[in-house]
Amino acid sequence: MAAPAPVRREGDDLLLVLHVQPGAAQTAFAGCHGEALKLRLAAPPVDGRANRELCRFLAAACAVAPSAVELLAGEGSRAKRVRIRAPRQLPPELAALLQES
Repeated sequence: MAAPAPVRREGDDLLLVLHVQPGAAQTAFAGCHGEALKLRLAAPPVDGRANRELCRFLAAACAVAPSAVELLAGEGSRAKRVRIRAPRQLPPELAALLQES
């Protein structure tokens, strides 16, 4: 059985499998890490700050409200699953991975 793609559509929503690196110099997509999309976060993994930065970054990248970004799994882990409800735009990094799957 093939591993799920790091970025896939589910209806109007987008599902992401992420590997996050908190405490980076800046927040940005950083290619793939195994079967996940790597994302560097410019926030420390303290008091939920990295998770808030993750949701803020993805909301801005997909032109949705922060409330449209839902952390499905991995609240205290580097491995995370995220749902973005009805993204209005796709950054090139996500669009390229969608085309590959």
